[in-house]
Amino acid sequence: MTRLRDPIRLIPLLFAGLILAGTALLSLPVATADGSRAPLLSAFFTSVSAVSVTGLIIEDTPVFWSRFGQSVIMLLFQIGGFGIMTAATLFGLMVGRGFGLKERLATQVERSRLESGDAISVLKLVLLITLVVEAAVMLILTWRFTTAHGMTLSEGAWHGLFHSVSAFNNAGFSSFSDSVMGFQQDGLILGPIMLAVILTALGFPVMQDLRHHRLSWRRWSLHTKITVTGTLGLLLFGFFATLAMEWSNPDTLGPMGIGGKMLNAAFHSVMPRTAGFNSLNVGAFADETIMSNYFLMFVGGGSAGTAGGIKITTFLVLFAIVLSEVLGRRDAGLFNRRFGRAIERQALSVTVLAATLVFAATTYIAMVSPLPLDDILFECISAFSTVGLSTGITADLPPSALLVLCLLMFVGRVGTITVATALALGGRERPFRYPEENPIVG
Repeated sequence: MTRLRDPIRLIPLLFAGLILAGTALLSLPVATADGSRAPLLSAFFTSVSAVSVTGLIIEDTPVFWSRFGQSVIMLLFQIGGFGIMTAATLFGLMVGRGFGLKERLATQVERSRLESGDAISVLKLVLLITLVVEAAVMLILTWRFTTAHGMTLSEGAWHGLFHSVSAFNNAGFSSFSDSVMGFQQDGLILGPIMLAVILTALGFPVMQDLRHHRLSWRRWSLHTKITVTGTLGLLLFGFFATLAMEWSNPDTLGPMGIGGKMLNAAFHSVMPRTAGFNSLNVGAFADETIMSNYFLMFVGGGSAGTAGGIKITTFLVLFAIVLSEVLGRRDAGLFNRRFGRAIERQALSVTVLAATLVFAATTYIAMVSPLPLDDILFECISAFSTVGLSTGITADLPPSALLVLCLLMFVGRVGTITVATALALGGRERPFRYPEENPIVG
């Protein structure tokens, strides 16, 4: 048991060490464009954002940071993304519970569940997909940047590499000052970025399942079914919500033709759930669109991947619990499988803890900053869910608020792994039970 508990303490320390190393490198004079030392807070905030694959910035990446500094940032979110993916996937395998649960649930007793012996194959899968996807996206983007946007080969290759690594790791960092707003009419730029983000936001347990069982729905694990259907549902919701709410907005989709509107609505149905690139001015979104983004960011993507948020499985488990209560059913479940009590309590715990943390951070920042509450809430959810989208207020926040965002990014990324594993390993049954008495609810 001690051995299994060690990673719970070790993983946050490893990521903290990586953040400090990144801060030191970004503090070097060679890391900035003008050759001066970056302010410590700027270096630290950028390092936290990169390692946690979030993408929030307080300095204009291509203007403030030199090519060396940008390379450090790219290295940080590559290591952060790869390490997080590996840790999140392998931790579940280490404890023998698939996705960090206290016990093996009946819903996991399927032929396609991941066993401890799969650890090596999972590592190989992570590495293979990382190399293949990043290389493919880089080649497509490099070709497009050079042939359609007048860049030299070296310039196009650099931007292609930076965006492919950033997209694959759901980091949201861009080597352009306006993210990808300059390419909002180019589907061959936005398309590959979207596909890379969607793929890795599914999580590697799902990829492992799809590798073994292809499109055989009946052989998919419950986790894969929930993640895939949940992803499709959220993508459709985000697409139609953005399209409807921004259709006539003169600062976003309004001036575009139908094709451009659909392309950018699709792009912004993907990004709030995990990545943080933007082809539209998020600060100009209608209030209704911002509200839908709250939801998409908070839910996030699939487990054991690069996405943040409470995760799709957590949200749908809670939805199934509520639905079972409304219908008067004894058990909650989906796809003809019932959930065990352990996973229900874990989903509730993760959601309450996440909401509490976001609420507390939003309250504090509202106290120390005169900025609008809706923008602050957006920023806090984006930070906790490691999304990286912003309405443009990040650089205007006071230092203490920026440190709070750093905490949100760190906990939102590393905490979700360690908390889930701790819940799986730390539960102990009492040798007694108290008498039952029910309070009035509702």
